[in-house]
Amino acid sequence: MPKREGGGESGPSQRQLRVGEVIRRALADALLRGETHEPALDGASITVSEVRLSPDLKIATAYVMPLGGANGQETVKALARAKGELRRIIGRQTQLKFAPDLRFRLDSVFDQFDETRRLLSDPRVAGDIAPEDEGEPGRNGA
Repeated sequence: MPKREGGGESGPSQRQLRVGEVIRRALADALLRGETHEPALDGASITVSEVRLSPDLKIATAYVMPLGGANGQETVKALARAKGELRRIIGRQTQLKFAPDLRFRLDSVFDQFDETRRLLSDPRVAGDIAPEDEGEPGRNGA
């Protein structure tokens, strides 16, 4: 197998991205249908925002967030308890030779969105990013 050029880490391969998306969909469907026997997951609405795979596709890290962000750590612990069952479900639903070991992490992207939104609503920042309609060349038919 040829090595990648450039020497540095260049991010996930196309295969990692494709397999991650297949696993994300299978995991989200299984959680939506309530296919686990874990009582803490019954009726829970959980968003699976991303699944990242190790280069050898043996470890899948799923980034999850319960609806509203409440009880995030409890949800991650419940998913970890149900990971064997979820792994079997993923193995059945996907066409993968081996189902990867599942790891669950709380997704912090939603918190980053809130922080970005807060920063953009700051009056000082809003003044800097507001479009200037007057005096710009090329506007108003000029």
